[in-house]
Amino acid sequence: MTVADDPLVSTEWLAAHLGDANVKLLDATFKLPGVLPLPKDDYLAAHLPGAVFFDVDAVSDHSNPLPHMFPSAEQFGRDIGGLGVGNADTVVIYDAGGWVAAPRAWWMFLSYGHRNVRILNGGLKKWRAEGRAVESGEVKPKPATFNASYDPKRVRSIEQMIANVESRKEQVIDARAADRFEGRAPEPRPGIRAGHIPGARNVPYNQLFDAATGEMKPLDDLRKSFSGAGVKLDAPIITSCGSGVSAGVLTLALYRIGVTDTALYDGSWSEWGQASGPPIATGPA
Repeated sequence: MTVADDPLVSTEWLAAHLGDANVKLLDATFKLPGVLPLPKDDYLAAHLPGAVFFDVDAVSDHSNPLPHMFPSAEQFGRDIGGLGVGNADTVVIYDAGGWVAAPRAWWMFLSYGHRNVRILNGGLKKWRAEGRAVESGEVKPKPATFNASYDPKRVRSIEQMIANVESRKEQVIDARAADRFEGRAPEPRPGIRAGHIPGARNVPYNQLFDAATGEMKPLDDLRKSFSGAGVKLDAPIITSCGSGVSAGVLTLALYRIGVTDTALYDGSWSEWGQASGPPIATGPA
């Protein structure tokens, strides 16, 4: 992958471009329900200079009871314009360095037709470890116009996923921890069954980055993580997880090793795992 195609940018690159009028910085820090302090409070305490908070729960379909599902193109355009981002801007997204939601936000931008979007490798963690400046409080952006057009090929619905269990046309890779995938640990969301989609493979998302530095692992290591889980990189792939957020880490890692035409199962396990949901599998893949 050439530098021009790589979705990641370095802290050095961002430090050199922080003042650019068309570079818009979004903090997409996210945590599971009930984990405190809230991501917004973390943002208010410390964020990269000029960064606006991207709330994964806010930029979502509020008519859907499932957590943070993709909104309509109209809503995405309105929400992103409200964050001060226009169609001509270069968007750089980061999170706290635990690689949870920046890739999800990146994939949303791609899914709504915005190609010029990058992720800060290492996030806030690496930025601060290098002694770079942060600021506190809320950044109030000047609203911009953002026109979005939705590309459904990048996202999968439960109907498509059920059909795929029969056809096995697309490989499903689950980003959750092995004990959740295998059904040995309870799900963090109440009322959700334990296990995985029949036929799915398991690549826990935290294997794909270095916890000490916050940086994504080298490309060869990423390839080994997928091949070691039995994933064929030359066959179609859908990523999944607990609620469609950390699946984006797999999507990003695959993109970096040249697999750019994957899809993300938006409802993920919070939809499939419901008591009334489709059949589930347990145990190792």
